Amino acid sequence: MTAERTQQHAIARRGLMLVLSSPSGAGKTTLSRKLLEADPAVELSVSVTTRKQRPGEIDGRDYHFIDAARFEAMVKQGELLESAQVFGHRYGTPRAPVEAALANGHDVLFDIDWQGTQQLRETAYHDLVSIFVLPPSMSDLERRLRRRAQDPDDVIRARMATAADEMSHWAEYDYVVINTDIDRAFKEVQTILAAERLKRERQTELSDFVRRLQAQL
Repeated sequence: MTAERTQQHAIARRGLMLVLSSPSGAGKTTLSRKLLEADPAVELSVSVTTRKQRPGEIDGRDYHFIDAARFEAMVKQGELLESAQVFGHRYGTPRAPVEAALANGHDVLFDIDWQGTQQLRETAYHDLVSIFVLPPSMSDLERRLRRRAQDPDDVIRARMATAADEMSHWAEYDYVVINTDIDRAFKEVQTILAAERLKRERQTELSDFVRRLQAQL
């Protein structure tokens, strides 16, 4: 690799907020995990939630599990970038760790719904890249929900009933990925992320780099 190319890759940039949203069971959590495993430059925004901890979940890794009183206090004190209520439980994104990561050039991955995405778009438009993940069919979506074996039948029925409403927000997102095959969907997410990282406005030292090039003439 030439010295010029090495210098190009060393140009500092501001991190971005990468949002993956989908109806429950369409694949956003699987895609999020694959991206975190494959790309060390991406870190997960760990949400706070008032719902109970599920088997296999770890507090501080999957979510910060808190009570309703603590959640309300965080809202009032402006400690959350966004918050939403989903299936009777509250979810929110802590502000401080996200802002620190972006300033240090790290990308932050969000596994949130359309409500949270709308709030982020209002407060952090220039940092946001949003992707909506669709299932190939509703029958496939139901099969995936039942295969997870995490929720009782009444919860699955509720998730299916709200899926149409959730999918109606697809046009509010920057990109749409149809998860027919998880590996292909993952490659599409990686392609989107690579392109967004190269946007001119995110490369904070690009102007200085160009001036140095011009000075060499």
